[in-house]
Amino acid sequence: MLFIDPVRMLPNLLVPLVGVLFVGGFSGSSYLWAAAGAVGAVVFALIRWITFTYEIVGDRLEINRSLISRSLRTIPLERVRGVDVSTPPLHRLLGLAILKIDTGASGGDEEGKLDGVTLEEAERLKTLLLRRVAVARARAGAGAAPGPAGAGEAAGAVRGPAMEAGPGAPGGVADVHGAPAQEIHVPSERTIITVPRRWLLYGPLSGAYLFTPFALAGGAIGLAFQWGNELGVGQDAAWQAGQWLWDRPYLLLIAVLLLVVAMPFVGGVMYAVFNWDFRLKDRDGYLVAERGLINRRSVSLEARRVRGYEIVDGLVERRAGVVRAWAIVTGLGDSSTRGQLLPVVPRKVAIEVTAGAIGPFRAELRPHPPVARRRRLFRAVAPWLALGVPALVAAVATGKPAWWVLAVLLLGPAGLGVPLGIDRYRSLGHGYDGARLSVRSGSLRRKQAVVERRAVVGWRLKQTWFQRQAGVYTLIAGVGAGEGGYPAVDVSAEQARNFPAEVTPEWLAPFMEGPRR
Repeated sequence: MLFIDPVRMLPNLLVPLVGVLFVGGFSGSSYLWAAAGAVGAVVFALIRWITFTYEIVGDRLEINRSLISRSLRTIPLERVRGVDVSTPPLHRLLGLAILKIDTGASGGDEEGKLDGVTLEEAERLKTLLLRRVAVARARAGAGAAPGPAGAGEAAGAVRGPAMEAGPGAPGGVADVHGAPAQEIHVPSERTIITVPRRWLLYGPLSGAYLFTPFALAGGAIGLAFQWGNELGVGQDAAWQAGQWLWDRPYLLLIAVLLLVVAMPFVGGVMYAVFNWDFRLKDRDGYLVAERGLINRRSVSLEARRVRGYEIVDGLVERRAGVVRAWAIVTGLGDSSTRGQLLPVVPRKVAIEVTAGAIGPFRAELRPHPPVARRRRLFRAVAPWLALGVPALVAAVATGKPAWWVLAVLLLGPAGLGVPLGIDRYRSLGHGYDGARLSVRSGSLRRKQAVVERRAVVGWRLKQTWFQRQAGVYTLIAGVGAGEGGYPAVDVSAEQARNFPAEVTPEWLAPFMEGPRR
């Protein structure tokens, strides 16, 4: 960690160090100040390493930091929602890992983070914490009082400085008596799916990494503007290079075309790096997703807190028959990243995996009223008309050629607007199979949520001014998990009344009875 922490601080130290060197003219004193900054980073890392400890005492985890002011963070084991293990490149090179504990409080890293334990110790702690969490919840559910503190500590308490390993504390963990803590529990494990590497070719279809070449080019341009003087290439070198390229539009066009051609290749590489060797496992009541080539990450989701799943696909993915899947989990921080169940896989596989791991949805989605189709067609065509009609009037008034404006007005709504509006309407739907409800909407990014009935905690009806004129509603199923609510958009008044009554009849029965005589 005395090596990893200074390297991690390099981006923050780079600007002042370079400034010192350039201001000092690369003299002996400037090198001395730069060396002092490097030594200061190592000393800071050493103090952090010495003053950070963790301990499992009874039914809680205590994390102690005393770098400047003493801080003691206590995490009750029954509040633990999951334990993640990741191995960034430097950590993997040195046989270390980062263990993060999610309590569902804020989703931040500071909920509970042990940075620099050995990989073996991280896996051991993960198994130990999850097993003790299950025991603590079983006791709480049975109403049993916890045992004596000494007995609990002897059974599996761990104590020791994080990021430390030595003869007296193998892996940096020992019990309260100083002897290495022994684990006799062997977790049961079943691999649900291992994503074949050939499916990584689907990655660029998701669009998440397609714009990586443009992001890299933008970063390079920004770096050139910021560091042009310091690198000795001139005050306005970056700006002059941009003007030179602008004066030669054919070169600019070639550069843009090269970036466009590079989009699927670079996007595919980035996707493969993040989702390499993706595995979904069932381990001791937890869904465990493992992925990553450079930074290998393992995310655990407690199965009993999973309330459903989301299946997402874009327009291009839909044409290829592939989707992505996320779990809907109560109390999960950073659910958009930690809740991922599957990367881009064939739809049939995603349906089978989510049905086997969480539960199937056995019903057809019900269509929304025709007025919902008209609303989508109007919103898909109106922007073309709002921009094209004034442009056509201006072209005719000034006597300029208006054929291209007329072509846009004809081809835009008919070629793009109408198909998009129809696809958005076809994507609408909602349904209930007696155990789970489902809602779906979207086109460029279509999302279908499947939620267990027991997860529904309320209903909300929303109606904009335009919806009031059309006589439709947005019905939101309030869920204590995931995004907190999943909407059925543009349902009719009858559907807005009958769907909640079908899913939760006991809630609405008192309001739907006729007047008493």
